[in-house]
Amino acid sequence: MIRIIAGTKKNRRILSLPFSHHVKPISARMRKSLFDILRPYITGSIFLDLYAGIGVVGLEALSRGSQKVVFVENDIKCINTIKRNLKNLEFENVAHVVKADVLKDLRFLKYYSQDGYDIVFMGPPYRDENNNMLSYTEPTLKNVVNGSLLSEYGIVIAQHHIKEKFSIPDKLIKFRSERYGDTTIDFFKQKSG
Repeated sequence: MIRIIAGTKKNRRILSLPFSHHVKPISARMRKSLFDILRPYITGSIFLDLYAGIGVVGLEALSRGSQKVVFVENDIKCINTIKRNLKNLEFENVAHVVKADVLKDLRFLKYYSQDGYDIVFMGPPYRDENNNMLSYTEPTLKNVVNGSLLSEYGIVIAQHHIKEKFSIPDKLIKFRSERYGDTTIDFFKQKSG
């Protein structure tokens, strides 16, 4: 059972999907560590959750004080689960759920936050249904940069498999990296100047 870890909805349950649906939410340990790092950034933030799955990261952000979360997901069962979670947790009025392919042009997401997003979290799948390795981090980082989705001091967080190799777009700089088993979480901000 998945629960909110901290904040206004602490210990409230998050609805999930059957294991057969190939959605693997971020572990509670990783989520706690991630939000410990994000503590100085989270209150009042505009948060973008890419590859949202069932919405675990965005829901945790709302519980901990994000002003608004935009969830982007392409799977209709996941989208319906996010909507049910938002309703159950009474977050419907501070969230948008968008059906879209994150690997395509993301400029339209500026519609939900004209000044950009303070925190962009991306947790793409590591493997497809046939267990083939996927490499979505680099194209997704490029789409975030090309879409001008970051606010002035916005940060991007990329969760990926430790063996995934990718180039960082010129406009971004990595300022922190954390490892959890076979997963790495990298933190990026815009280069100044």
